[in-house]
Amino acid sequence: MSRLLRSWLESANAPDCEFPLNNLPYGVFSTAGSDPRCGVAIGDQVVDLPALQAAGLIDFPGAFDAPSWNAFMALGREAWDALRARLIALLAADSNDQAAVAATMVAASDVTLHMPMQVGEYTDFYAGRNHAVNVGTMFRGAENALPPNWLHIPIGYNGRASSVVVSGTDVRRPWGQLKGPNDDLPRFAPCARFDIELEMGAIVGTPSNGPISVDEADANIFGYVLLNDWSARDIQAWEYQPLGPFQAKATATTISPWIVTRAALDPFRVDTPERDFELLDHIKDTGPMLYDIDLSVTLAPMGEAASTIARTNYKEMYYSAAQQLAHHTTSGCPMRVGDLLGSGTISGPEKDNRGSLLELSWGGKEPFTLDSGEERSFIQDGDTLALHGTARGDGYSIGFGPCIGTVLPALPNPYSR
Repeated sequence: MSRLLRSWLESANAPDCEFPLNNLPYGVFSTAGSDPRCGVAIGDQVVDLPALQAAGLIDFPGAFDAPSWNAFMALGREAWDALRARLIALLAADSNDQAAVAATMVAASDVTLHMPMQVGEYTDFYAGRNHAVNVGTMFRGAENALPPNWLHIPIGYNGRASSVVVSGTDVRRPWGQLKGPNDDLPRFAPCARFDIELEMGAIVGTPSNGPISVDEADANIFGYVLLNDWSARDIQAWEYQPLGPFQAKATATTISPWIVTRAALDPFRVDTPERDFELLDHIKDTGPMLYDIDLSVTLAPMGEAASTIARTNYKEMYYSAAQQLAHHTTSGCPMRVGDLLGSGTISGPEKDNRGSLLELSWGGKEPFTLDSGEERSFIQDGDTLALHGTARGDGYSIGFGPCIGTVLPALPNPYSR
């Protein structure tokens, strides 16, 4: 396991710091009265990339002209490696450019964070086995929990890129068409079973225009974010047959503000699990492509302290992001810079490892208890849900920043007359 890279910025050397020199995640930030721009998190500071370029300390013409990392991603892997190497050199303890770099820094406490990239397309997968078994058991029984194709291909659906939002954005409880088991006809009402899904998001940094291998797909991934796939379970239950999720998943998808690069996560690679069936060649395992990242979910009712309601790990996935991306390309589907792939809900084998409230409350039949003693089955108005992720090295941690959303009440019926 790699050790802490020491920086001249002392806040970056603390063992519990999310943003040590080993990390250097990429985001978009603004300060009071300024426009959004690209930045890099280090310790308790944010390095202003346009300012660093203007000072002549980096040289990537045009890469940081827009408040998005898409233009830089489009430069390709050599540029990715070059920027990371240069930033490490500038911020390392033995750097000769400390004063010049410090002049481009802004305190993290003084910034507002924005979407780190323009999302091209968004695909969400259903690739966590524990989650799939739990949900399948609830609705089809244990003997039919997994669909017959599940152990052979990563199942997914095309989501709404337009509703991907950055952490801290409020989420409005959606309206939709519902039909409960005792209803003769469907009705139009606010969602009563609003939920989250704890996921990781992989960001495509290199475009492709035809089938690519798992190894090529892995190399094409620029970085990772935490991802919350907000889910209206009662809307989903009525609409999903025969074509799968639609409006139930279109309200919002929240991502964490910092893109943690694939290079920063390389020391934490782990193997995918043993297979029940050998995978076909186009998605066959070629090496460790999952990551050992501890994940958790907290829930805070309005005005109250947060309770940790779930803990799990990204290594619980059945398919890696590289396998998902490779499979996605097999039809000839073009993949573009900024495309986002949701992993699917990440649940572990135990009850407190479940990455959705649907699983934690077993469809509402077994409410769970917060630290305050209050019970929950699904999200109530005013609840703040947060996802957290940490990869732990030798004397350092790699973090993503929290992925937070507060649920607001549904709007008045937009169709009432």
